[in-house]
Amino acid sequence: MRFAQIVSTGRCIPEKLVTNQDLNQILGEDVDAWLIENVGIRERHVMADDETTSDMIVAASKQALERANLQSTNLDLIIVATDTPDYLSPATASVVQAKLGAANAGAYDINCACAAWVTGLDMAARYIATDSDFKHILVAGGYGMTKFLDWHDKYTATLFADGAAAVVVRAGNEPGYLSGKLTARGEYHDALGIYTGGTYRPATPEVVSALGKPRVQFVKKFPKTFNSENWPPLVREVVRKAGLTLDDIAFFLFTQLNLRTIEYVMQNLGQPMNKTHWIMDKWGYLGSACIPAALDDALERGKGPKPGDNIVFCATGGGMAMAASVWRWTIS
Repeated sequence: MRFAQIVSTGRCIPEKLVTNQDLNQILGEDVDAWLIENVGIRERHVMADDETTSDMIVAASKQALERANLQSTNLDLIIVATDTPDYLSPATASVVQAKLGAANAGAYDINCACAAWVTGLDMAARYIATDSDFKHILVAGGYGMTKFLDWHDKYTATLFADGAAAVVVRAGNEPGYLSGKLTARGEYHDALGIYTGGTYRPATPEVVSALGKPRVQFVKKFPKTFNSENWPPLVREVVRKAGLTLDDIAFFLFTQLNLRTIEYVMQNLGQPMNKTHWIMDKWGYLGSACIPAALDDALERGKGPKPGDNIVFCATGGGMAMAASVWRWTIS
């Protein structure tokens, strides 16, 4: 039997800091108090003008590889989770492969928005379980959404930030990956996203002149309680599939968009808040990078999972795509 195990983490958070007070000045109104009370965000980081999503992913990946005592040439596959790629085509994973010098690795992107990293983690586990060619897989999330922001749109400028995080998944002799589930509510595909630049609305001079550059936007309403309603049954299902109970889970990590949602879901699951971790207060919303970044931060602070602990990852992305999985932590 071959089992997928997470063996290391890494992250990259850009240097430039934008606080809620900075946004007060940009927007001409006080958004600080509302953000802290309703979302939990106090500040966020923004990539440099000459920085790309792949640059951040490479920095995070190098850290993860170093911690795993691996060279980039040990990688058999690179999976990049992002909806803010360097290019519309080709895949940013190919850029990452080149910059890392990971000459032996296959490479591809996943774009199910902010659910993509948990989806990629699930895919990596299944590769390792079914194909002996795969021994080390890099699963990285990269988010450069500020390149697609209108800083005067308070509904998006207050939330989105930049960063990257990565894990190395390896084949081991003891179970790491225990269960997973992917689902979606595609009727909300046109609610939130970047809707200029693809075949639906190519970024022609006429379109850009009329609508401006491609930018992230809320187009139509979807239930504010979407995650509150959908995460608890999704978590219960993957925990059941793993043959565990909720009390057997030592650590839960959710999409880092709204602290109040995480508080509600943990209460719904009957679990204390010391079994989870959040980073949106200091790093804003990091999309597909937020869960691995939260994992890396928790481990660095001594609050993360310990060997033998069971951990749940649960994510939602625009679309609305959802993914969850259960893992047993195997590293100290």
